[in-house]
Amino acid sequence: MELKDEITINAPKERVYEALNDPEILKQCIPGCDELVQHSDTELEAKIVLKVGPVKAKFSGNVELDKTGAPDQFSLSGQGNGGAAGNARGGADVTLVADGDQTILTYDAKAEISGKLAQLGSRLIQSTSKKLAAKFFKSFAAVLDEEKVG
Repeated sequence: MELKDEITINAPKERVYEALNDPEILKQCIPGCDELVQHSDTELEAKIVLKVGPVKAKFSGNVELDKTGAPDQFSLSGQGNGGAAGNARGGADVTLVADGDQTILTYDAKAEISGKLAQLGSRLIQSTSKKLAAKFFKSFAAVLDEEKVG
């Protein structure tokens, strides 16, 4: 499954990059995130509860960041275990482009799932994934917007 999108965030590129590396901001924005622990500059561990169709699962997983091209671009890869619900693994390439006082964030993500989740059908998984990604970026943009107002 692939997800691609572009969003304009009302903050300078440096602040967007900082926020994308701030576990507290990420925890607020990731749908269903119960816990997000930063083990190092490039390693995070997450516990997330998701409902996909009739299946509700608690995932625990690890994410690793590749900041080689930072702050203009970076990659992340990770995997999660949802017990009987199945497993997920994937990654994303993120690009940040300054546009005046705003930042254009583009992402290209790929994911593979297995277990009960995979049996739900690709259309349900794809639509749920798009909704979750949209919810994350809407929350992320709102947090940065509030910083400007507050």
